[in-house]
Amino acid sequence: MEKQHNHKDCMQALKPVRDTLDVINGKWKLQIIISLNAGNKRFTEIERSIPKLTSKVLAKELKELEQNGLVERIVKDTYPVSIEYCPTQYTKTLHPVVESLKDWGENHRKHIFGAPAETEKPEKAK
Repeated sequence: MEKQHNHKDCMQALKPVRDTLDVINGKWKLQIIISLNAGNKRFTEIERSIPKLTSKVLAKELKELEQNGLVERIVKDTYPVSIEYCPTQYTKTLHPVVESLKDWGENHRKHIFGAPAETEKPEKAK
């Protein structure tokens, strides 16, 4: 009986983690959120701030972030029309998560590479 109880506890603990990962998972979402929090609002500003991010992928990711209440798309009534993307108040709830991931990543880089976090991992030869 103890084994089933542990399985149930595990499944209940995993559900909110899966929900979180469903929202922020992927290579780009957190990078986009960090870019927005740094003050990049226009599509091209966000795109330029994140190396190797394509326009198509950025558009898709912004739409998903908007659907999850993390990004607000603001259409300015100007000529030509301009669009800005802003983090919502709800996005601030991710701040401790992002900080924890950043801290863990810095420690992991030191653990694996024995180097400070500022040192970039060398790219693999193709």
